[in-house]
Amino acid sequence: MKGKFELVKQYLNDMGIAIVSEDVEKELVVVEDEENGIKNLVIDCEEPILVLEQVIMKVKPESEGFFKHLLQMNRELVHGAFVLDESGDTVLFRDTLQLENLDQNELEGTVHALSLALSEYGAEFLKYASHQ
Repeated sequence: MKGKFELVKQYLNDMGIAIVSEDVEKELVVVEDEENGIKNLVIDCEEPILVLEQVIMKVKPESEGFFKHLLQMNRELVHGAFVLDESGDTVLFRDTLQLENLDQNELEGTVHALSLALSEYGAEFLKYASHQ
């Protein structure tokens, strides 16, 4: 599996995305591309998949209307989805890709989809966060 982890890091380097921290043993990196809204995106090689997650915002558990709106937003996303973490109080962007035949275009597509989603829905997230 080390080969796939190294390949993912090479793709990120080729894409000009900065690796800000790395855990070789767990085969995960945290990356940033602040110009495109990517901040602390966790990329984890969990054979047989690559998991990508970025925290978007905290929410209150009684936010049913907002949760419904998240599902509607998901319909428009090119890759990935907005999800809740295990505790139900944090919205994440999450996508998974197959490691076996992963290519740079797939990884780049997910990163661009996150950037596009943030540019499209960022104002709504900020508005919701300011009214909590």
